[in-house]
Amino acid sequence: MQQTYPFEALPLPYEIGALEPYISGETLEVHHGRLYNAYVYNLNKLLSDRPELQNLTLEELLRRSVRMPKSVGVPLGRYAGGTYNHVMYFYGMAPESSYRPPQGELARAIDAFFGSFDGFVREFTEAARAVFGSGYTWLAAGRRGLTIINLPNQENPLMTGLYPLMCIDLWEHAYFLDYKNDRAGYIDNWWKLVNWEYAEGKYEEYASARRRS
Repeated sequence: MQQTYPFEALPLPYEIGALEPYISGETLEVHHGRLYNAYVYNLNKLLSDRPELQNLTLEELLRRSVRMPKSVGVPLGRYAGGTYNHVMYFYGMAPESSYRPPQGELARAIDAFFGSFDGFVREFTEAARAVFGSGYTWLAAGRRGLTIINLPNQENPLMTGLYPLMCIDLWEHAYFLDYKNDRAGYIDNWWKLVNWEYAEGKYEEYASARRRS
Protein backbone atom coordinates (compact mmCIF):
# COMPACT_ATOMS: atom_id res chain seq x y z
CA MET A 1 0.00 0.00 0.00
CA GLN A 2 2.33 2.65 -1.30
CA GLN A 3 -0.12 5.55 -1.34
CA THR A 4 0.79 8.69 0.57
CA TYR A 5 -1.25 11.76 1.54
CA PRO A 6 -3.83 12.53 0.30
CA PHE A 7 -5.02 8.93 0.50
CA GLU A 8 -7.74 7.68 -1.83
CA ALA A 9 -10.32 5.02 -1.01
CA LEU A 10 -9.66 1.99 -3.20
CA PRO A 11 -12.61 0.45 -5.08
CA LEU A 12 -13.78 -3.05 -4.30
CA PRO A 13 -11.91 -5.61 -6.44
CA TYR A 14 -15.23 -7.31 -7.33
CA GLU A 15 -18.85 -6.35 -7.97
CA ILE A 16 -20.90 -5.22 -4.98
CA GLY A 17 -22.92 -8.44 -4.91
CA ALA A 18 -20.09 -10.83 -5.78
CA LEU A 19 -19.69 -12.25 -2.26
CA GLU A 20 -23.32 -13.27 -1.90
CA PRO A 21 -24.90 -15.25 -0.35
CA TYR A 22 -22.25 -15.08 2.39
CA ILE A 23 -21.78 -11.30 2.49
CA SER A 24 -24.52 -9.21 0.94
CA GLY A 25 -24.20 -6.25 -1.34
CA GLU A 26 -26.06 -4.22 1.28
CA THR A 27 -23.41 -5.01 3.88
CA LEU A 28 -20.61 -4.10 1.48
CA GLU A 29 -22.32 -0.86 0.51
CA VAL A 30 -22.39 0.21 4.16
CA HIS A 31 -19.03 -1.26 5.11
CA HIS A 32 -16.97 -0.19 2.09
CA GLY A 33 -18.97 2.70 0.71
CA ARG A 34 -19.49 4.50 4.01
CA LEU A 35 -17.37 3.23 6.88
CA TYR A 36 -14.10 2.56 5.04
CA ASN A 37 -14.44 5.85 3.17
CA ALA A 38 -14.92 7.61 6.51
CA TYR A 39 -11.60 6.27 7.78
CA VAL A 40 -9.83 7.54 4.66
CA TYR A 41 -11.49 10.95 5.03
CA ASN A 42 -10.55 11.25 8.69
CA LEU A 43 -6.97 10.14 8.03
CA ASN A 44 -6.55 12.84 5.39
CA LYS A 45 -8.13 15.40 7.72
CA LEU A 46 -5.69 14.45 10.49
CA LEU A 47 -2.68 14.68 8.17
CA SER A 48 -3.76 17.91 6.48
CA ASP A 49 -1.89 20.07 9.02
CA ARG A 50 0.99 17.64 9.63
CA PRO A 51 3.29 18.01 6.61
CA GLU A 52 6.05 16.03 8.37
CA LEU A 53 3.85 12.91 8.02
CA GLN A 54 2.44 13.46 4.55
CA ASN A 55 5.14 11.60 2.62
CA LEU A 56 4.71 8.37 4.65
CA THR A 57 2.88 5.27 3.45
CA LEU A 58 0.19 3.60 5.53
CA GLU A 59 2.68 1.01 6.74
CA GLU A 60 5.12 3.71 7.81
CA LEU A 61 2.37 5.69 9.54
CA LEU A 62 1.26 2.64 11.51
CA ARG A 63 4.78 1.73 12.62
CA ARG A 64 5.49 5.32 13.63
CA SER A 65 2.18 5.88 15.45
CA VAL A 66 3.20 3.70 18.42
CA ARG A 67 6.29 5.87 19.04
CA MET A 68 4.42 9.20 18.95
CA PRO A 69 2.74 11.10 21.81
CA LYS A 70 -0.70 9.64 22.45
CA SER A 71 -2.43 12.87 21.44
CA VAL A 72 -1.27 12.23 17.87
CA GLY A 73 -0.34 8.55 17.82
CA VAL A 74 -3.70 7.22 19.00
CA PRO A 75 -5.88 8.94 16.36
CA LEU A 76 -3.20 8.32 13.72
CA GLY A 77 -3.18 4.60 14.53
CA ARG A 78 -6.97 4.55 14.56
CA TYR A 79 -7.48 6.17 11.14
CA ALA A 80 -4.42 4.75 9.39
CA GLY A 81 -5.31 1.36 10.84
CA GLY A 82 -8.93 1.65 9.75
CA THR A 83 -7.78 2.50 6.24
CA TYR A 84 -5.13 -0.24 6.00
CA ASN A 85 -7.16 -2.95 7.73
CA HIS A 86 -10.19 -2.47 5.52
CA VAL A 87 -8.09 -2.79 2.37
CA MET A 88 -6.62 -6.02 3.74
CA TYR A 89 -10.09 -7.32 4.55
CA PHE A 90 -11.83 -6.38 1.28
CA TYR A 91 -8.95 -7.43 -0.98
CA GLY A 92 -8.40 -10.54 1.09
CA MET A 93 -11.73 -11.92 -0.14
CA ALA A 94 -12.93 -13.07 -3.56
CA PRO A 95 -16.12 -14.66 -4.94
CA GLU A 96 -16.62 -18.27 -3.89
CA SER A 97 -16.31 -19.39 -7.52
CA SER A 98 -12.65 -18.38 -7.58
CA TYR A 99 -11.68 -20.04 -4.29
CA ARG A 100 -8.61 -22.26 -4.13
CA PRO A 101 -6.52 -23.37 -1.13
CA PRO A 102 -3.15 -21.73 -0.40
CA GLN A 103 -0.17 -22.72 -2.49
CA GLY A 104 3.59 -22.26 -2.66
CA GLU A 105 5.68 -20.79 0.15
CA LEU A 106 2.71 -19.72 2.23
CA ALA A 107 1.15 -23.18 2.10
CA ARG A 108 4.43 -24.73 3.21
CA ALA A 109 4.78 -22.21 6.03
CA ILE A 110 1.24 -22.92 7.25
CA ASP A 111 1.98 -26.65 7.32
CA ALA A 112 5.23 -26.04 9.18
CA PHE A 113 3.79 -23.79 11.89
CA PHE A 114 0.29 -25.24 12.33
CA GLY A 115 0.79 -28.87 11.38
CA SER A 116 -1.63 -28.77 8.47
CA PHE A 117 -4.00 -26.42 6.67
CA ASP A 118 -6.96 -27.90 8.57
CA GLY A 119 -5.11 -27.34 11.83
CA PHE A 120 -4.52 -23.70 10.89
CA VAL A 121 -8.20 -23.21 10.03
CA ARG A 122 -9.26 -24.65 13.39
CA GLU A 123 -6.82 -22.46 15.33
CA PHE A 124 -7.70 -19.30 13.42
CA THR A 125 -11.43 -19.97 13.78
CA GLU A 126 -11.09 -20.52 17.53
CA ALA A 127 -9.17 -17.26 17.86
CA ALA A 128 -11.78 -15.34 15.85
CA ARG A 129 -14.65 -16.77 17.89
CA ALA A 130 -12.85 -15.72 21.08
CA VAL A 131 -12.69 -12.01 20.14
CA PHE A 132 -14.69 -9.94 22.61
CA GLY A 133 -16.12 -6.74 21.23
CA SER A 134 -14.68 -5.16 18.07
CA GLY A 135 -11.44 -6.09 16.36
CA TYR A 136 -9.73 -8.38 13.88
CA THR A 137 -8.11 -11.79 13.83
CA TRP A 138 -4.89 -11.83 11.80
CA LEU A 139 -2.46 -14.24 10.24
CA ALA A 140 0.88 -12.44 10.49
CA ALA A 141 4.54 -13.16 9.81
CA GLY A 142 7.53 -12.33 11.97
CA ARG A 143 11.07 -13.42 12.70
CA ARG A 144 9.77 -16.49 14.51
CA GLY A 145 7.48 -17.46 11.63
CA LEU A 146 3.71 -17.35 11.28
CA THR A 147 1.37 -16.45 14.10
CA ILE A 148 -2.34 -15.86 14.70
CA ILE A 149 -3.08 -12.71 16.65
CA ASN A 150 -6.24 -10.94 17.84
CA LEU A 151 -6.08 -7.14 17.96
CA PRO A 152 -8.81 -4.77 19.18
CA ASN A 153 -10.51 -1.98 17.29
CA GLN A 154 -8.34 -0.89 14.31
CA GLU A 155 -4.95 -1.95 15.68
CA ASN A 156 -2.67 -3.67 13.19
CA PRO A 157 0.18 -6.22 13.36
CA LEU A 158 2.57 -3.61 11.95
CA MET A 159 2.20 -1.79 15.28
CA THR A 160 3.55 -4.87 17.09
CA GLY A 161 6.52 -5.62 14.80
CA LEU A 162 4.70 -8.25 12.72
CA TYR A 163 3.69 -8.22 9.06
CA PRO A 164 -0.02 -8.79 8.22
CA LEU A 165 -0.94 -11.46 5.68
CA MET A 166 -4.72 -11.83 6.03
CA CYS A 167 -7.51 -10.84 8.40
CA ILE A 168 -11.17 -11.18 9.25
CA ASP A 169 -13.05 -8.07 10.36
CA LEU A 170 -15.04 -8.84 13.52
CA TRP A 171 -16.73 -5.50 14.04
CA GLU A 172 -20.51 -5.97 14.06
CA HIS A 173 -20.95 -3.85 10.94
CA ALA A 174 -19.03 -6.51 8.95
CA TYR A 175 -21.75 -9.11 9.47
CA PHE A 176 -24.77 -7.92 11.47
CA LEU A 177 -27.09 -7.14 8.55
CA ASP A 178 -26.57 -10.67 7.22
CA TYR A 179 -26.05 -12.74 10.38
CA LYS A 180 -27.51 -10.69 13.24
CA ASN A 181 -25.72 -12.06 16.35
CA ASP A 182 -24.47 -15.25 14.64
CA ARG A 183 -20.82 -14.26 14.50
CA ALA A 184 -19.77 -17.92 14.37
CA GLY A 185 -21.81 -18.43 11.18
CA TYR A 186 -20.16 -15.41 9.60
CA ILE A 187 -16.69 -16.72 10.49
CA ASP A 188 -17.45 -20.17 9.08
CA ASN A 189 -18.75 -18.74 5.78
CA TRP A 190 -15.88 -16.26 5.47
CA TRP A 191 -13.53 -19.19 4.83
CA LYS A 192 -15.35 -19.80 1.54
CA LEU A 193 -14.32 -16.33 0.38
CA VAL A 194 -10.65 -16.13 1.40
CA ASN A 195 -8.47 -14.87 -1.45
CA TRP A 196 -5.38 -16.98 -0.91
CA GLU A 197 -3.65 -15.46 -3.93
CA TYR A 198 -3.72 -12.09 -2.13
CA ALA A 199 -2.37 -13.62 1.10
CA GLU A 200 0.39 -15.38 -0.87
CA GLY A 201 1.34 -12.01 -2.37
CA LYS A 202 1.58 -10.45 1.09
CA TYR A 203 3.78 -13.33 2.26
CA GLU A 204 6.06 -12.85 -0.75
CA GLU A 205 6.29 -9.11 0.11
CA TYR A 206 7.39 -10.05 3.61
CA ALA A 207 9.87 -12.71 2.41
CA SER A 208 11.37 -10.33 -0.16
CA ALA A 209 11.83 -7.60 2.47
CA ARG A 210 13.55 -10.12 4.76
CA ARG A 211 15.90 -11.19 1.97
CA ARG A 212 16.86 -7.55 1.32
CA SER A 213 17.51 -6.76 4.98
